[in-house]
Amino acid sequence: MEGKLMKSESQPESTILLTKIKEFTRGLLVNLSNGNSPIILIDRFRNHCTLPDSNCFCSSNLPFGKEVLTLCKETHVHRLDVMLRVLLIVQKLLQENKHSSKRDIYYMHPSVFLDQSVVDRAINDICVLMQCSRHNLNVVSAGNGLVMGWIRFVEGKKIFDCISSPNTAHPIPVYVEEIKDIVSVAQYILVVEKESVFQRLANDQFCNANHCIVISGRGYPDIPTRRFLRLLVENLHIPAYCVVDSDPYGFDILTTYKFGSMSV
Repeated sequence: MEGKLMKSESQPESTILLTKIKEFTRGLLVNLSNGNSPIILIDRFRNHCTLPDSNCFCSSNLPFGKEVLTLCKETHVHRLDVMLRVLLIVQKLLQENKHSSKRDIYYMHPSVFLDQSVVDRAINDICVLMQCSRHNLNVVSAGNGLVMGWIRFVEGKKIFDCISSPNTAHPIPVYVEEIKDIVSVAQYILVVEKESVFQRLANDQFCNANHCIVISGRGYPDIPTRRFLRLLVENLHIPAYCVVDSDPYGFDILTTYKFGSMSV
């Protein structure tokens, strides 16, 4: 039993996902009503995005196996229980066009989920089954990224006016899809690996002397930071440069910005 998110120009992705969730749960019920144990196949070491033109891990041809989940194995029962509970929450988020953090989802059923990592794994399983990214599920993580420089934008009802004080750090919004009215006179975007470097640039009034936007994911960038960077590149049509340590960790962070992560 596998899900596949098919694109449609006439239907929003949320509608397609809700259809896939309905088909998935209907398949489970049919098997159970017939006295059969549902068999759920999950692609291992694979995640999915909804942007086929992006050069990411999803488009690779790396070999991967399938993990078989079934109610016949006691160790799988709790995992499937958690997955279905999270799937119910996701369905409600999509229906109401709301967002929730992974931590908020955990606190909805802490006695069942037992640990945050259990919820994280269920969300990853759902993304693989539905072949979508976590943001398509309206599930977000707490933002870690910072931005400063010559840019102003609106997120929901909140205005981020970095231009009035270009060397002041602002948190990158978690709900990137709600960002609008982007205004900028920046000539380029500078991404720095470390928060300490970001703070040094702020202290040195770097953006006063350079018409740019400075972004930091404070180490490995989270999804909101990567999506925010992509949004700026696509809307402002200016180059982006990245400063990282010249070591394996630095290059790993650089490739995470460029290609994404194997985690959802």
